Amino acid sequence: MKNRMIQNIAVIGTGLMGCGIAQVFAGNKDLTVYTFDSILSKDQVLNKVSSNLNQLKEKKLISQKEIDDLINRIFPKDKMEDAVKDADFIVECIPENMELKQNMFRYIESLCPEDTIFATNTSVMSITEIAERTEKKSRIVGTHFWNPPYLIPLVEVVKSDYTSDEVMNTTYELLKKVNKSPVKVNKDVPGFLANRLQHALWREAISIVENGIADPATVDEAIKLSFGLRLPRLAPMENADMVGLDLTLSIHSYILKHLENSTEPSKLLREKVKNGELGFKSGKGFQQWTPAQIEESNKSLREYLIKVIYGR
Repeated sequence: MKNRMIQNIAVIGTGLMGCGIAQVFAGNKDLTVYTFDSILSKDQVLNKVSSNLNQLKEKKLISQKEIDDLINRIFPKDKMEDAVKDADFIVECIPENMELKQNMFRYIESLCPEDTIFATNTSVMSITEIAERTEKKSRIVGTHFWNPPYLIPLVEVVKSDYTSDEVMNTTYELLKKVNKSPVKVNKDVPGFLANRLQHALWREAISIVENGIADPATVDEAIKLSFGLRLPRLAPMENADMVGLDLTLSIHSYILKHLENSTEPSKLLREKVKNGELGFKSGKGFQQWTPAQIEESNKSLREYLIKVIYGR
């Protein structure tokens, strides 16, 4: 694998994440992307990518020629074998099922070159466990893209108990090449890095609602209009240094004992799921959602991300 140039990318699974990831790699003119999906047709895959790109075109961030060139670098295949046989780098985006992932990597191991890097886009599953059924475990690495993958810069590059430093470094450099902002996660722990931070916040937010301290809309408003505004420029570690570690210690000595520390999901969350209150999926979760509100929420998120990232 030493000094191997990455040219051919294979993306297995082209749902919401897979199509966006294929788009990310195809955005580099030096890369060719092959995709495979057992359900979506070639036209469906390319139409999903085109839809993402058209939103950027509306903001004058990409031309029609650039869209056409990008689309022409994506080749959906009807058979997995055809997608992976010449791949230098494979990204797996199939459902979050451990056995499915393990079996897929075991299957493709005999179909592609022995120095092909296998990346899994799992958001929480153990990379070490995913690698268990393969012969060459050192080439499997975690690459956790965030939704929508063509807009969110971060990709967590997760090292399993087996992943070689060479695979970590090659993956890191490849992601930089396609204009992502990779970070190395040096230990394979549940939730990796950013999801651990995110769900620590979610646990406290749900607890505040469950204990009647504030309603869901107020919790969200409080976050959006306070520390949420400054997080892109002032994250926790720098913030702690800014205010002083002595003050941070003093605050933690008082408040931590009062924060939610349950190791189980909240009763409120369990009850809502049991009652079919699933959020956008059902029109009711912690709050009520009409189809128009759901559409507006999704649209406004992408509009916001485009404005933050591209300034438009």
